[in-house]
Amino acid sequence: MELEKEPAARQETAVRRETAVRQAAPAEGCLVTAIRLPVRIIALVVVVPVRMLWDALVWIGRVLRDTVLRPVGRALLWLCKALFVWPFVALWRYVVVPVGKALGWLGHVLVVVPFVWVYRYVLTPLGRGIAWLARGVGSALAWLGRLLVVVPCQWLYRYLLAPVGRGIAWLARMIATGVGFTLYWTARILFVLPALAVWRWVLAPVGRVLAVIGREVWDALKHAWRIAGYVSRAVGRFLGTLFRWILVEPLRWTYRTVLTPIGHVVRDVVWRPVAGAARAVGRATRQMLASARASVRQARADVRRMLFGAPKQPETRRRVDRGEPVHQETRTLGSSTTALTKD
Repeated sequence: MELEKEPAARQETAVRRETAVRQAAPAEGCLVTAIRLPVRIIALVVVVPVRMLWDALVWIGRVLRDTVLRPVGRALLWLCKALFVWPFVALWRYVVVPVGKALGWLGHVLVVVPFVWVYRYVLTPLGRGIAWLARGVGSALAWLGRLLVVVPCQWLYRYLLAPVGRGIAWLARMIATGVGFTLYWTARILFVLPALAVWRWVLAPVGRVLAVIGREVWDALKHAWRIAGYVSRAVGRFLGTLFRWILVEPLRWTYRTVLTPIGHVVRDVVWRPVAGAARAVGRATRQMLASARASVRQARADVRRMLFGAPKQPETRRRVDRGEPVHQETRTLGSSTTALTKD
């Protein structure tokens, strides 16, 4: 009942949504009304076979995924792990990591420790001395470069290049302003105004018409796709019912009314007597084999006794007499074996 109510509720929700959209939409003209009906009819005729083919492909894909692709994928995943992942993991864990640790320790001992010692006790003092010497030489060179290069360049820039550059920049700005003004009005008259006219009087009306046509085609395709879904679902249910009544129900009836009684008869008349006879034969065979094994074992023991003699019996330990009474002569409170109660 819930599965039957769910499509009805979904259809009612879709109808309400479409009604709300239509009420919220503005009033439409005769052009929209004239375009809508033919477009929806054509879209319905074209979309219904596509939707049915799509639903069939989806069902086939799900069956293939559940019965073929998923088991094959799991088997391939396990095979890939067994062939590639687990050997590399074992190689990494038991070969590469121990060898890497050993090489790291060896490199630390043979390379890092000597280089640290050389850096600390040789290169660091040498570098500090070179840095101190370079600092003194650099201060002298910096003072000389400022006196010979920086001061003349500053005077040349301040009193010669800067005034000439300002004059050239003012002249270029004036020329660029005039040329830009001329080019602006030329481009506006030759390109902008004709483009605005074409956009306002040609492209905008054509775009509005194409937008109306596109919107109607899109709405028609959505409506046709939804109707095609209902049609495809109905056809699928009809084919499922037809398949059940043509193939499944006859097979079920045949199994229940024909094969099951025949199977019971075969089980009671043939299989159970044959199984009992087979069990009896098995018991007799096991008994015969046990008797044969016992006979062979006895014959082997007789032959061994004839060839090598009887096996030696283990020697029993002699009891040492320590002057203690045996179990029957031990003294107890309830017995009359004491010296006072002895007869």
